[in-house]
Order: sequence, then structure tokens, then C-alpha cells
Amino acid sequence: MTPDDFMPSLEETGLIVHVGNWLLQSVCRQLKAWGSEGLLLVPIAVNLSARQFLAADLVENIDQALREHGIGADLVEIEVTESSVMTNTEDVVCTLERLEAMGLRIAVDDFGTGYSSLTYLKRFPIRALKIDRSFVRDIITDRDDDAITHAVISMAHSLELSVIAEGVETQEQLARLVQYGCDEVQGFLFSKPLPPEDCRGILIEGLAPFFV
Repeated sequence: MTPDDFMPSLEETGLIVHVGNWLLQSVCRQLKAWGSEGLLLVPIAVNLSARQFLAADLVENIDQALREHGIGADLVEIEVTESSVMTNTEDVVCTLERLEAMGLRIAVDDFGTGYSSLTYLKRFPIRALKIDRSFVRDIITDRDDDAITHAVISMAHSLELSVIAEGVETQEQLARLVQYGCDEVQGFLFSKPLPPEDCRGILIEGLAPFFV
């Protein structure tokens, strides 16, 4: 199943908050297990839904998970969508500032597909933008998608933000993103989603093939 198959139901029922907390605990537990084996640890991104992001105890839950498993904040990246940060903006600013103060990197997921208001890039302590796969998919064949991707990367860099491209599946897409100076990429070109035991093998063998 893909997230699109079950996320709407979790959102509608409110279970997304409980599942989100379970996921955060699972990520920290897995990082601790890999660390105890002496494996090279790399940051893991955790998506926060709009409902979860507005929960009053969000920051406390994240802090508790990190402390419980002895995980540094630099090993967890928080991803939020444009829609979730554009509601109750004063509360959002406070929450993001608290998360940043903990040492967490905050990224905006699916950039360009939501409200597309640029004011929050100035107001909020955001460190990275993730270009949605809908733009990356046709970057080679569609002039508009190519221009939008290039513009987002240039704008982000001018604001001293990192850029992560989603949905990279071909060498041609990768080469174009490298040409534009994209900082990080993710997609099936490198790997499909894997269970922890298979990720462990990658950490043992080394990550060199996964870096541009």
C-alpha cells in the first residue's frame, strides 16, 4: 500500500496523531539500534500531517522520543506541508521556532503544490524546500516544469535554503538537477522503499553510490 491509500482515513478519524507519534518512536528506536551496531547514521525525515502539527503536545512528544532513545536532534528532519504551515500562523511560528531550537532541521514538503505563498519562507525557520515529484517527473520534456524547478532552486539558494528534489527516477533527471545545483535528491533511481533489515545492508556497505 502507498500512503495515498490510507492517509485520508487516518486524517479523517484523527488517528494520524497516534500513528505519527508511533512513527517517531519507531524512527528513534531504529536509529538507536543501528547506532548500537556501530553503523553510519544518516538523518531520517519524518513527515508531520497538518492535524499532528497543530497538536498541543507535538514538541514535547518529539523531545521525549529523542531523549528516550538517546538520539541527537540532528538525526531527525521534520517535514511539513505548505498547507499545514499556512494555518494559525502565529502558533505555527512558535512551534517551528521551538523545534529549531531543539536542533531539528525543518523542510517544506511538496513545495509549489499548496498555497505557494512565499511570505512564510521569510517568517518561518525553514532550512530546506522539497520540490514535488510532479515537477521533477517531466523536467526533461516539459519546458514549464524545467523552468519552475530551476527557479525554485535559484530562489531557495538566494534565501540560503537547501533544496531536495523528490521522485528522481532517471539519470537524465539527475543530471539536470545537478546542473541546476540541487543539493539533495531522492527517488527510485537510488532505491525503492526498503524494510529496516535491507537498509542495514546499505549502511554496512557504505552510502557512496547514493550521493551525487
